[in-house]
Amino acid sequence: MRLRIAPPVTLPLIGLLLLSACASGRVEREPDETGAEPMLATANVPHQVIREAFLTARTPEENVDSPASWIAPDGRVLLLATSKKTSRLMIYDGDTGTDLRRYGSAGAKPGQFLRPNGIAIHGDRVYVVERDNHRVQVLQLPGLESLGSFGSAELKQPYGLWVRDNGDGRVEVLVSDAYMAGEDANGDEIPPPLAELNARYKRYQVGTSAGAFEARYLGAFGDTTEAGAIRVPESLWGDVAHDRLLIAEEDLKTGTAVREYDLSGKYRGRTLGLGLFKAQAEGIALWTCPDGSGYWIATDQFKDRSLFHVFDRQTLAHLGAFSGEIVGNTDGVWLQQHATKRFPQGVFYAVHDDMGVGAFDWRDIAKALSLRESCSG
Repeated sequence: MRLRIAPPVTLPLIGLLLLSACASGRVEREPDETGAEPMLATANVPHQVIREAFLTARTPEENVDSPASWIAPDGRVLLLATSKKTSRLMIYDGDTGTDLRRYGSAGAKPGQFLRPNGIAIHGDRVYVVERDNHRVQVLQLPGLESLGSFGSAELKQPYGLWVRDNGDGRVEVLVSDAYMAGEDANGDEIPPPLAELNARYKRYQVGTSAGAFEARYLGAFGDTTEAGAIRVPESLWGDVAHDRLLIAEEDLKTGTAVREYDLSGKYRGRTLGLGLFKAQAEGIALWTCPDGSGYWIATDQFKDRSLFHVFDRQTLAHLGAFSGEIVGNTDGVWLQQHATKRFPQGVFYAVHDDMGVGAFDWRDIAKALSLRESCSG
């Protein structure tokens, strides 16, 4: 396949038409779609503007959702992203944005996907959420061999995930499940009543036993109070050092924001960014140091240019916000904190308008917002 590099871009694209869901012409909507297109240009939110280090080739036929990166033993960086429309993975060079290849096809067999959304890389394994296969598939890097899948018995409409070490050679995987109660007259999905939101997140233990892949369902959780419930879920990320789980609430009717839970699944009584997020809270990432300090980054999904809010890791105080010159309408994000040849202090990846991925050098983010460039400085 011929390699492609994104051409120079001077203006952000405003967006894409909604996709047709089937031959009958019914329009498919995400649970958080409202038809509105909030613009950062008119939102009057203070922020710094940072030039993207690169933007991958634009591929409107793919409907790119979420990115994740991996550094190979030889230092090569692979940037993977899920493609919802074509049911496969996009693979780029994580240092340059060069389009390398595609992986997978539509289907339910190993190595196939149906509507892949969330993606995470932990160690040398890739975890891919498939909404329409109702599962999470696990792939082995660098060859992307399918090791197995889990969740089909419990997951109804999975979206995002977070993976962490269990301390025993296994990992724990938390998966958001955006099951809905039905649709209104406009075809928009309706969240369930509060009492039925107690299974918004499913928990799994995943590993190998005697060389064979195995996964065990550990149960579900979800707050059912007015203040703590998640009506429209997608992104989540955890911080083991502070027993903290941040979850994006995308429901505009009750106020899009980020809720704080503990790792056991209990709402801590704090919601970040009510009134601060003007579009929709989306992808979440965490920059960490061994002493417990660091920064949270949470996405506000404006159509023209996405806004990325930065919060203190320990106190959750708001430290400022930044946008790119081009990147907009962001779903998933990924923070690669380890050094690469191009990005010696790390890189922040953000999906751009369903068509590709933009990269921000951490040094540029740190300079713009007066953040630490490294844990030692």
